[in-house]
Amino acid sequence: MLTLRDRALNLLSRREHSRAELARKLAPHAESEAIAAVLDQLTQDGHLSDARYADAVAHARQGKHGSRRLAHELREKGVDAALIGAVVDAARNDDLAATRAVWQRKFGVPPVDAKDKARQYRFLLGRGFPADIVEKVFKTLGSED
Repeated sequence: MLTLRDRALNLLSRREHSRAELARKLAPHAESEAIAAVLDQLTQDGHLSDARYADAVAHARQGKHGSRRLAHELREKGVDAALIGAVVDAARNDDLAATRAVWQRKFGVPPVDAKDKARQYRFLLGRGFPADIVEKVFKTLGSED
């Protein structure tokens, strides 16, 4: 039978987890006090780090999704707001280049009419890119209506 620490290490060996996410996954196996103690020990030992988790998520989403989506995903996983702010600020610097790259891969040609522009615009917003960055991309295309 696996101990709570073994379960947590097993999950962490596969990928990084946020503290809240790991607590949620361990909840069916123990009381919240025991989970908190194990998580505190894992954090102290360096096995669990919300900062490392946030960096890993940011790296995995880099070039595919925007800073708004990254912030939402980190909030959903229970990462501290200060950590989210730092990671999102760094990702925000790459938003313009990433937005252009995603637009180029998906569409490659400027929109032909307002309906097409709206479709492309919605796609980029859905990927989590900020509206002001998407607008800059469309301005550089010369497709302003």
